[in-house]
Amino acid sequence: MTDPDAPLTRDAVLGGRLILAQPARGHRIGHDAILLSALAGPDDRTIIDFGAGVGGAGLAALIRQPAASAVLVEREPDLAGLAAGNAAANGLEGRCRAVCADVTTLNRAGGERLEPADLVLANPPFNLVSAHRTSPDGARARAHMAEDGLLEAWTVAAARCLKAAGRLGLILRPSEMEMLFRAVSGRFGALEIRPVHPAPDRPAVRILARAIKGRR
Repeated sequence: MTDPDAPLTRDAVLGGRLILAQPARGHRIGHDAILLSALAGPDDRTIIDFGAGVGGAGLAALIRQPAASAVLVEREPDLAGLAAGNAAANGLEGRCRAVCADVTTLNRAGGERLEPADLVLANPPFNLVSAHRTSPDGARARAHMAEDGLLEAWTVAAARCLKAAGRLGLILRPSEMEMLFRAVSGRFGALEIRPVHPAPDRPAVRILARAIKGRR
């Protein structure tokens, strides 16, 4: 859990069109969330942001797509509260709500029920717990550390939360490509991969992936 008394910063993204309050320490919005938001298109009228944090990807998607609405799913109560506050502060509360829930419980018995969406955006934790030392900041550690099988669990949850032929958008590290192929197998198809390079002559540091539910 984040410290509710920790200082906050207010940071502008998308050229100042979106202002986000976020903890000064711990997990903070980065380029990944903004890159992920660019996967939302004009046909994506309903969006669910998995692991939303303070709402960076989901709210940026709403700025990019004025006809869309979104649900921001975040399991840390303090971050979910900040996501709701950021929606209101940016005039997006009528198109957005924040839900405090574990992604893996969505649309399961006893879990939060969401209406099927056109698009799920997901920025899953990217380091396996077994392979890395964890951050001393609990919320930061949970945001960056993935249990084995978590990517597949999030993909299964996305399939439950999407309409037929709905789209899943992810941002991952290139080293996670094999895990991605396993996770989408049998659930999603028409997989598109877009590498993100920090410079033309440097290797990719992230991949943006899109897949369609039920396709091969």
